[in-house]
Amino acid sequence: MTAKPKESIHTRIWREEPEPNNPFATRAAYCHGYDVYGDMLGQARWAQMLYLLFRGEAPTAEQTHLLDALALALANPGPRDASVHAAMCGGVAGSTAAASLMAALSVGAGRYGGAREVFDAMNIWADAGHDMAAWVRRASAWESASLGIWPEAEHPAGFDPYGATTATAVLQTLDGLAGMGPFSNLHWLAANRAQLEQAMGVPLAMVGVAAAALSDLGFTAPQGEMLYLMLRLPGAAAHALEQGQYGVKKFPFYPVELTDDPLQREAL
Repeated sequence: MTAKPKESIHTRIWREEPEPNNPFATRAAYCHGYDVYGDMLGQARWAQMLYLLFRGEAPTAEQTHLLDALALALANPGPRDASVHAAMCGGVAGSTAAASLMAALSVGAGRYGGAREVFDAMNIWADAGHDMAAWVRRASAWESASLGIWPEAEHPAGFDPYGATTATAVLQTLDGLAGMGPFSNLHWLAANRAQLEQAMGVPLAMVGVAAAALSDLGFTAPQGEMLYLMLRLPGAAAHALEQGQYGVKKFPFYPVELTDDPLQREAL
């Protein structure tokens, strides 16, 4: 009788060695060649693991510092952010943890301050680099940037369509990240922000700073889109749990303003 051949899972990212007495238990696991539990645990940081997983190589100290700082800046977009608001709705309604986070991911995935906008902005960096004329031309072409299931963008990627001036938090993040090392996109963005904003007619947004930083770290647009979704989840989770404790009566948002409210029509 011929022995059944062993099945293998092929991945460039991960290699596991089984325990000698149980093929389903892991004796050692290697991420791009690094022994995760034998060598990295207790020595490497979360940002280093993230970088290694996505890029396939260990980051430099400056890259680790930048990714750490970016993760901190993105960790909590705040309760006014649509994705966090969605998670809070899940929390206050008694939804499961997974449902609350999926709500945050879904709402925060699009082209208004969401992960798809990061994808669009990173493609601008890839196409235009540090050529101001090319940058403005590429960013101004947002009306034709329809991709697959996504609706067309309604503003230049990386900018705030409703902003009056650049938010202080955005400026602080850009200045802080640009000062962390030889990151050419962040340096160029900091030096040319005012000119870009004048050309676009709107101020830079946090999503634009994130796109510059993720490009500087060497991530592709699809990798940056995925990381942006992940890095904004901590705040959504914390706010969802808080609202679950507070209950509906303390839900901190204004009533829905209906343009055709049946109650108002009945009162007339």
